[in-house]
Amino acid sequence: MVDQGSGAEIMYSELYKGLGLKPEDLSKYDTPLVGFDGRIVTPKGMIKLPVQMGCEVVEVDFIMVYAYSPYTTILARPWLYAMGTVSSTLHMKVKYPIEGCVRELQSIVGVSEVSDRMTKISVQCEELEKIVLGLENDKYFQIGTQLPLAEKEEFLVFLRNNLDVFARSTYEALRVDLEFICHHLNVNLAITPRRQQPRRSSKEHAEVVKEEFNKLKKAGAIKEVFLSIMVGQHRGSQEEVR
Repeated sequence: MVDQGSGAEIMYSELYKGLGLKPEDLSKYDTPLVGFDGRIVTPKGMIKLPVQMGCEVVEVDFIMVYAYSPYTTILARPWLYAMGTVSSTLHMKVKYPIEGCVRELQSIVGVSEVSDRMTKISVQCEELEKIVLGLENDKYFQIGTQLPLAEKEEFLVFLRNNLDVFARSTYEALRVDLEFICHHLNVNLAITPRRQQPRRSSKEHAEVVKEEFNKLKKAGAIKEVFLSIMVGQHRGSQEEVR
């Protein structure tokens, strides 16, 4: 089963035993999980196994549980992200990019005379066409070559009319209008905050933060602000913070 809403890959005991794996093959993992029925399930451990889809192989960390399920395993977001996969439970298919193509795996489920469920897998590959709409050749879109001509033209018109809203990196998305969306912290002002212990970053971490800060400042995503009020005390004396 492919579950886009799950954050962990699950393997049930029936499949684990069927693969000939032993309890000592598991590494320690005891974080409780919530099942489909809302019950808390304690995992027996974790194991890393290769998963092959087409000609692509990705190693997946499976959490093994002893619980009833109509499925043998659940593939979740970590596997979907690793494969670059887009799944559709409605159409019972997944698509993923590979070597400039888009591969499609479709599961066609039927019932035979003895009521055994049979699954047939068909694999298709669609070529992609590179479309450059702006002035920079290294910024382009990729469109499937099997897209009907009328839909392709309509799609290209849409992209041209909305080219300014596409950001190729976080540094191109400078700001969001506060009238569109604004985040507020859910805090109770009546509660006195606790003073936390000071934390010191490692030299490597501080250098990474400084480098990222300079990138954001250079891109105009953030700017320095100097406060004229005294906002705190440090070692007995007040300091102006910027």
